[in-house]
Amino acid sequence: MSELERPWLANYPKGVAATIDPDSYTSINAVLERAISKHRDRDSFYCMGKSLTYGEFDTLSAQFASFLLNTLKLSKGDRVAVMMPNCLQQPIATFGILRAGLTVVNVNPLYTARELEHQLKDSGAVAIVVVDNFGKTLADALPDTAVKHVVTTGLGDLLGGLKGALVNFVVKHVKKMVPAYSIPGAIRYRDALAAGANAPMPKVEVKNSDIAFLQYTGGTTGVAKGAMLTHRNLVSNMLQAGAWISPCVSEDRQETIITALPLYHIFALTANGLVFMELGARNILITNPRDMPGFVKELKKHKFTSFTGVNTLFNGLLNTPGFDEVDFSHLHLSLGGGMAVQRSVAERWKAVTGCTLSEAYGLTETSPAACINPLDLPAYNGSIGLPIPSTDVCIKDDDGKTLAMDGAAVGELCIKGPQVMAGYWQRPAETAQQIDGDSWLHTGDMARIESTGFVFIVDRKKDMILVSGFNVYPNEIEDVLASMPGIAEVAAVGVPDEHSGEAVKVVIVKKDPSLTAEQVIAYAKENLTGYKRPHVVEFRTELPKTNVGKILRRELRDAAPKA
Repeated sequence: MSELERPWLANYPKGVAATIDPDSYTSINAVLERAISKHRDRDSFYCMGKSLTYGEFDTLSAQFASFLLNTLKLSKGDRVAVMMPNCLQQPIATFGILRAGLTVVNVNPLYTARELEHQLKDSGAVAIVVVDNFGKTLADALPDTAVKHVVTTGLGDLLGGLKGALVNFVVKHVKKMVPAYSIPGAIRYRDALAAGANAPMPKVEVKNSDIAFLQYTGGTTGVAKGAMLTHRNLVSNMLQAGAWISPCVSEDRQETIITALPLYHIFALTANGLVFMELGARNILITNPRDMPGFVKELKKHKFTSFTGVNTLFNGLLNTPGFDEVDFSHLHLSLGGGMAVQRSVAERWKAVTGCTLSEAYGLTETSPAACINPLDLPAYNGSIGLPIPSTDVCIKDDDGKTLAMDGAAVGELCIKGPQVMAGYWQRPAETAQQIDGDSWLHTGDMARIESTGFVFIVDRKKDMILVSGFNVYPNEIEDVLASMPGIAEVAAVGVPDEHSGEAVKVVIVKKDPSLTAEQVIAYAKENLTGYKRPHVVEFRTELPKTNVGKILRRELRDAAPKA
């Protein structure tokens, strides 16, 4: 760590060290191997009534790695996309890819064909694993990509026996969630595991500098770009977050963590998938957290100890009948991130569960955790917390001058630490814009830092819109809608929304006088993932602009009503 003022260290929780050793594991694979050797007979992942022990997870992920190397003949460093919600197949595929020395490209299953095609082409992925529900999207996106191998699976494929067959039947024929699709040459997931079982997994040397994940995130250009997260980045953040929560979790008694956030999202990937794996925890995978009654029903089956989520998830549960009847007697860790935790939600969560909802802060580019509130706080404090071990923060003005940590000065929050990404995939210019010559990552968030070291987010420097923890960038929305024949000009802004924190609003100047809001929303539905679609459409005769013609989004945002 560099020599600078670190007032936060004086307020660290008892037992939390100031630093971690990012090289204590050689790779994520070494983390998995240790967890397997220590906790082979413990449950690792649970989904829809089916549990896998760490030993079983070892076997299955090794089989998948063997399939990738022996059957598909993939080479170290090749990119493999994973397009699945939370189900047993997801972590098996992810860790199988890592064990094979390959790079995981996490894909949001809700992407449209246009969005998916961009990510596959940009990453150069040569293979993809997909759940049948999203096979049609993949089939539409494949033709112009470099993908040579496709592995498909039904949600129930690893549940076994009658249960698995029933889940697949209901998903496909009752709920009609699997549109017809055809991908010639696609291999079924269970066949891939069987093929992998026929040959031993080759020994692959994986270094901590190797890229583990291409984790895609938006940018000021509106084009999603891949943050190169190395094994060392992820291991560092696992150790940092693990050290922070160590006073209230234990490897000796098995922790049970609720994983409702998708494992393809960086928050759940690191916090639930790595931190709790090192602890030998049991991960309860929630496939469809939007089904709140079903979610609450599942919660009643488990004596869970830890819970991560975003504000909208906590709020949704609190407003679902029966949630207050869940057994919270074992819950000792509730962590909120991905978006700001609202005071009203935090206070209600504490009242219902008896457990303080601690707010954390991070970015895809920081693997993700950078700041977390002390877990022994008696109540919500409005802060994003203190910088975690081996992490430095500061605030800078537009000229790059470091400002005082006096609680009054406001500047752009900058972060330095071993969890900061290696850069953006094949985008050196954008990497240089984000990480300065002194290795500070510029977050784009405006913040103030109190003399105690607590950090408070004030505003966002960028025009990014945050919908239920997902970044939405106005330029992408504008680029898509600008291609609609009836639109002359369009600007996208975020407006407050009680359900998702923010929602997208578009302000449009018509080219076709007969254009309607319904037509705009229908067009957006064809080209944008749900959380990116406009909830509010407003028509104007002109857009406010600077003297050089740049649209003044802030002016639109300030005048915008709630969604």
